[in-house]
Amino acid sequence: MRSAKRLTTISVLVALATVLHIIEALFPNPFPIPGVKLGLANIITLMALVIFDFKTVLQIVVLRILLGSLLSGTFLSTGFFLSFSGALASTCIMAFLQKVLSGFSLIGISVAGAAAHNLGQLAMAAFLIAHVGIFFYLPIMLFSSIPTGIITGLMLQFVLKYLKSSGQLDRLSSS
Repeated sequence: MRSAKRLTTISVLVALATVLHIIEALFPNPFPIPGVKLGLANIITLMALVIFDFKTVLQIVVLRILLGSLLSGTFLSTGFFLSFSGALASTCIMAFLQKVLSGFSLIGISVAGAAAHNLGQLAMAAFLIAHVGIFFYLPIMLFSSIPTGIITGLMLQFVLKYLKSSGQLDRLSSS
C-alpha cells in the first residue's frame, strides 16, 4: 500500500508542476527583462526535495519537462533544451544545498536554484548557438534570480506552513 501512496504523491506533484509550467508559459512575461520568468514549477521541485530523495525529485522534474513540452508543443525545440538544462542544473544545486550542506533556508536554496537554472540555460544557449557571447547576459540573469528565487521560496514556505498545520506534510513525507 505504501508504494501506491508514494506513486500517487509523485503523480500529483508531476501534474501540479506540469500545470504550473504550462500556465506560466501561457501568460506574457511580467518582467521587463527577456527570458526572466518566476519559475512557478520550481515550488513543486522544492517541495519534492523536502519530501523525497534526489532520484525521485529528478524523476518528477524530468517528467514535468517532458509532459509540459509535449502538451505545449515545444518538445525538442530550443525552449525544451533550455528548460531541461536549467531545470537539471537547478535541481542538482538545490538538492546539494538542501541534502548535503543543510544550512540553507528554503529561500536561500530557491535563490541558488534560480541562479543555477539561469546558468544552465545560458550554458545550453551558448552550446546551441556555438558562441560564448551569450554569457554577457549572465549578470542580468543572476541578478534576476534574487527576486524570483525569493518569491518562489516564500510561496513554498506558505504552502509548507499550510501542509504542516493540516497534518498533510507528515502524511506526504511518510509516503
